[in-house]
Amino acid sequence: MTAAKVLVTGASGFIAKHCIAELLRRDYAVRATLRNLARADEVRQSVAHAGADASGVELVAADLLGDEGWAQAMHGCTYVLHIASPFPLAEPKNPDDVIRPAREGALRVLRAASEAGVKRVVMTSSIVAIDLPWPEAPVGHVFTEADWTDPERPDISTYVKSKTLAERAAWDFVKATAGAPELAVVNPAFVLGPAPDGDLSTSHEVLRLMAVGAYPAAPRVGFPVSDVRDVAITHALAMTSPKAAGERFLTANGFLRLYEIGQLLAKTLPDLKRKVPKFEMHDFAVRLIALVDRRLRAVLPDLGHPRHISNAKAHRVLEQSFRSAEEATTSAAASLRALHVI
Repeated sequence: MTAAKVLVTGASGFIAKHCIAELLRRDYAVRATLRNLARADEVRQSVAHAGADASGVELVAADLLGDEGWAQAMHGCTYVLHIASPFPLAEPKNPDDVIRPAREGALRVLRAASEAGVKRVVMTSSIVAIDLPWPEAPVGHVFTEADWTDPERPDISTYVKSKTLAERAAWDFVKATAGAPELAVVNPAFVLGPAPDGDLSTSHEVLRLMAVGAYPAAPRVGFPVSDVRDVAITHALAMTSPKAAGERFLTANGFLRLYEIGQLLAKTLPDLKRKVPKFEMHDFAVRLIALVDRRLRAVLPDLGHPRHISNAKAHRVLEQSFRSAEEATTSAAASLRALHVI
C-alpha cells in the first residue's frame, strides 16, 4: 500500500523539522517547501539529527507571498501541515513584514490545498492567539481552545496580531469555501525541546541570550511550555484523527517563569550559573527598558498576568500525553551545548 503523502510548509523551521521527522517515523511520504532550495541539504541533515532518515524527503520551492510553486507542491498530497510563518525575536519596524506572510500565506496554502483536493490541513497557530483577550480575563482563569486573543488590543506585539489574524482568516476560509479541506489547528506555547541544528528558534535564542549573560535579571513573566517533540506528535495526530477536524489543540504542559528557565539552564549546565538571570525585575523597570530594547516589548502584555492553560482537549480527543516543562527546558539546554551554541 502506497504511503499517504504529506506536504509540510516552511521546512527550515524548528517545529517543521521535528514534524518531518515524526511523519517519517510514521512511514508517511513527505514533501516540504523552502523559500530557497539552497538549504535543502541543511534541512535533510537537521531532520536526520532529529531522529529520522530524510534522504527520501522531496523539497520544493514556494514562498508564502507568491503563488508560484504551490500547485505543484500540493499535487498528490493527502494532507498538509502548514507550519511556515515568521517569528521575529524583536518587534519589526514594519508590521506588514510579519502580518502579510502569516495571513496571506495561510490563505494561499488553503486555496492551493482546496484546488488540489487535499483532505485535511493542520495549521500551526500559537497560544498567543488564545491567551490575550481584551478586557483581561479574570484572575485565575484557565485558558482553553474556546478563548481568543483580541487582535485590536493596543499593547500586543505584531507577532501576536499576525498569528491571531492568520488563524481567524483560516477558519473563515474553510467555513466560506465550498470544497475546502478539513482544518485542524495546533496552538503551541513557548516551544523548547532539543534543537536539531544551530539555526536557533526564537525560544532557543532566549536560552542563548541567558547563557551569554545578556539578561542579568528576568522580567516577572512566565509561559506555558511545549516540548517540540510533543508539538510534532500533536500535528501528526490532528492530521488523521476523525475527531480532530474543525478543532484547535493547545499543546503545552506546565508553566515556567523566565527566571525558572534560567535556573534550569544553570542546573543542566553548571558553568552557566553566573550568566543566567539572578533575580526578577520589577514591572516598571521592564517597561522602561523596553523603550530602548525591542526584544522586551513582546513580554509587556504578560507582566502581572500569569496565563495558565488546559491541555485536556488534546488528552481527550487525541489521547496524547505530554513531556514536562522541565524536560523540555533541560533537553533544549543539553542540545544547545552539544551543538556548541552555548
